[in-house]
Amino acid sequence: MPRRLSGAGPRHQMPPAACLIRAVACLLLVQVPGAQSLGLYSPGDLLVQLETRTLERRIFNSTGAWVVEFYASWCGHCKAFAPVWKGLANDVKDWRPAVMLGAIDCADFSNKNACYKFGIKSYPTVKFFKRFSQKPEDGIKFNNNEKNIESLRGTIITLMESHEDTWPSASPPLRPTSVTELRDFFLVNNVTYLALIFDEDNSFLSREVALDMLQYENIAVRRVLQSNEELVKQFNITTFPSGLLVTNNGSCRSIPGHADWRSQYTNFLRNLSGVFRRDIFIPTVSPTAQSTMAFTIWKMADQKKIYMADVESAVLYTLRTEAAVFSNLEGEQLSTLKDFVSVLVQHFAGRLVVKNYLYNLDLWLRPKTNISRSEWEDALRNKKEFPNVTLPEQPHWIGCQGSKSTFRGFPCGLWTLFHHLTVQAACQKQPTSSGTPGVLPTMRRYIHNFFACRMCAEHFEAMAAESMHEVKNRDQAILWLWSRHNRVNARLAGTESEDPKFPKIQWPPKSLCPSCHYISTDGKKFLWNENRVLMFLKWHFSEKNIYMDSPLEHQRRNGRDVAQQNHEDERKLEGGGRGEENDQGNQKESDEEKKAEQLEAGKAEKKKYDLGKPGSPEWHKSSIVKMSTKAKGMVEDIVDLDRFSEQHFKSKALKMARQVSDRERRTKRDTRLFLMENEGHRSLDYIRESLRHKNLGAKQFSGIQVEKENTLRGNQWIYILGMGFSRLDVSLCVVLYLLSSVCLLGMYTFFRMRMGYRKARLGYSLT
Repeated sequence: MPRRLSGAGPRHQMPPAACLIRAVACLLLVQVPGAQSLGLYSPGDLLVQLETRTLERRIFNSTGAWVVEFYASWCGHCKAFAPVWKGLANDVKDWRPAVMLGAIDCADFSNKNACYKFGIKSYPTVKFFKRFSQKPEDGIKFNNNEKNIESLRGTIITLMESHEDTWPSASPPLRPTSVTELRDFFLVNNVTYLALIFDEDNSFLSREVALDMLQYENIAVRRVLQSNEELVKQFNITTFPSGLLVTNNGSCRSIPGHADWRSQYTNFLRNLSGVFRRDIFIPTVSPTAQSTMAFTIWKMADQKKIYMADVESAVLYTLRTEAAVFSNLEGEQLSTLKDFVSVLVQHFAGRLVVKNYLYNLDLWLRPKTNISRSEWEDALRNKKEFPNVTLPEQPHWIGCQGSKSTFRGFPCGLWTLFHHLTVQAACQKQPTSSGTPGVLPTMRRYIHNFFACRMCAEHFEAMAAESMHEVKNRDQAILWLWSRHNRVNARLAGTESEDPKFPKIQWPPKSLCPSCHYISTDGKKFLWNENRVLMFLKWHFSEKNIYMDSPLEHQRRNGRDVAQQNHEDERKLEGGGRGEENDQGNQKESDEEKKAEQLEAGKAEKKKYDLGKPGSPEWHKSSIVKMSTKAKGMVEDIVDLDRFSEQHFKSKALKMARQVSDRERRTKRDTRLFLMENEGHRSLDYIRESLRHKNLGAKQFSGIQVEKENTLRGNQWIYILGMGFSRLDVSLCVVLYLLSSVCLLGMYTFFRMRMGYRKARLGYSLT
């Protein structure tokens, strides 16, 4: 399990050696730039590791047949199948170059377009390509039930024989021999030995032995069927299989074989005098793939935290990879995709730029009835002209990173995402409308239609069909998903998909939630306290426990949750269209807010509170009014600071909305991604999202909407006069103005009289 990162403690002087050790440790925690996944296979495996640049070049127009596995390194069943594929590559290594085995990792983003082109929709997928194949459609998919070496060998031979017109040039003939061929065999073939394998009609033994001897000279292998009664009687064969060795001098003797017929026949023939292996150059690893291989260093993360990088990476993988495998999205698949994006828009507590992205994608999807792959990829493309509407291009795992690149990753991120969505849906106070899709049904449909590990999808569908209909409310949805996740962990514990550093345990462990466990009355079993589990899940997968920073930044800044980050992003967006003078004012205000936040963070740390946990102080925005203690006490009964703060934020939100509207009128919108009709609703929804982070409710938002409509009708001067001031505030200003005018008038009278007096005295002295 990953080591928990310690929080910030009292500062003390560290010895130089300790500083050096910490510096080296920090360097080791950083991921190597440009590092690529090794996938499930290593350079020592006897198969060709393919990639986008080498796949078509090696397969198309090849003089031999190719059998390629398309897999995903995160897929549990691909990991279970990998030993079989390695074993097959070693078992048929002597069939090369007539039959070549390869593999390509479709989970690598650099290979995803190649996998789309070859029509890969599930993992693992094995395809056979005959000699001189010209296009991806020439590949013949293996049956998913063929998961052992023996059945895979038989399928390869069957597919080779079904394409006799494109028989590999290096392959020996596998068709049954005849009396005519044997009569003149040594006259036509310049070999010393002829091995005759008498075999049953549906057996692959004789053909496997013939391919095993492909790389050996001075010997030939032929197949004789049991149904060929003439040759069976001629050589007096009574048992099947049987082997005879015929030499060019006319002698004949039996080939020994008992239990393992294939290996015994092969070893006997290879050890004959005068039989030798010819030299054949067979590359096993493509040079480009070998040169780009690099080692990814494992980073430690805090298991008590959820990282935004993980849930955002899960979102982008579902959209950019799994939804893009289909050449056309329509019907049930398109309906599922619409519901999935709609659920993300409603419940995903992501960064503002990602939420804006999902919102616009949802608007673009709603009227669609058919979407091609090119249209979908174009809609997903980040555009430079819209910097505040973006989705990450590459997945980046922090809490879901495994000890190796083949562990965890996307499955961990997808589980985390759906746990987060069920919790967010349950924590919403307002009821869901009747047309809104639920999280669990949407998850079920998504896994059924898009999840590429098909065996995993079948297991989940079986669990859903068993008990998902019994879920009656949102809290039950949280517990249902939790219990089924633990059931999957129990099933996969000890399998190839288990990361040794992250064992498949029943979650949460006692180290995270001691009160979630209790012992039965007989003291023999550990049971779950579901009420405590529900409370823990609602905290652990909530928005307040999602952190934006990496583990190293947690040590330096105690982390930053998504609400704080979104608040800062909103302030940046609000200040984007102001002049230099306002920017300077905002900088001063931002500096003051940072000082206030640091002070508040210091107090919270001193009290050993965690922000957002039950019983802990909530995070608040620092006040925009700076007053001394004495002055604040004098006006405490007069100035309504809450109203002033609300009006201030309302005015800033409206100002931002006007800037967005003006910018939209000046800029031509991209109709493929952005809403062109009913544009005002998008601006109001954006204001609603901004006000939600500032703790303003629907009542205040309604007032803002009315004020915005008045502004658009030309009554802007009323809005400006009332901005941020109550009637009492205006009255006080008028009184102060009158008092200052009286004072100025008195001063003027006093100095006027004083000047007249001095002039009178001066005239008297001159006379």
